Amino acid sequence: MDALHPRLLVSRFAETFRFYEAVLPELTGAQLMKGDADGPYAHWDVDGQGVLALFDRAAMAGALGPDVMGPDAVGSGLRAGDEDGGQGDGRGVMFVCRVDDVEVGHALCLRHGAISVAAPTDRPAWGPALRTAHLRDPEGTLIELQSY
Repeated sequence: MDALHPRLLVSRFAETFRFYEAVLPELTGAQLMKGDADGPYAHWDVDGQGVLALFDRAAMAGALGPDVMGPDAVGSGLRAGDEDGGQGDGRGVMFVCRVDDVEVGHALCLRHGAISVAAPTDRPAWGPALRTAHLRDPEGTLIELQSY
């Protein structure tokens, strides 16, 4: 059983599902264990351990109620450049993936609809030999690809 795993609440379930289904196997070796683009839930594992789960934001609001979820519970799933300055619904959240090659991972994500926030670059101030790239998924969640 997974002790911890990220679960993203998304408004654009189908689009976000298709993005992660296209990139996670190559980026992390994760395989889809449950769900499809119709939602409301999907998750990917590596060796029986959770890597990422998606849950439809409206379904969660239906289960918990708008008082618990807040006034923007069923948001629009903003993309970079939208009226929130590209911060998307995932403010304060970043999905980090360790990859073998940051450039290859960055290109893969771009081919499947991600928006580049910061091109692949060395980050010696963050750690010796650390290299990162930052993107936004279709929902607007910040992704960091890293190698070290």
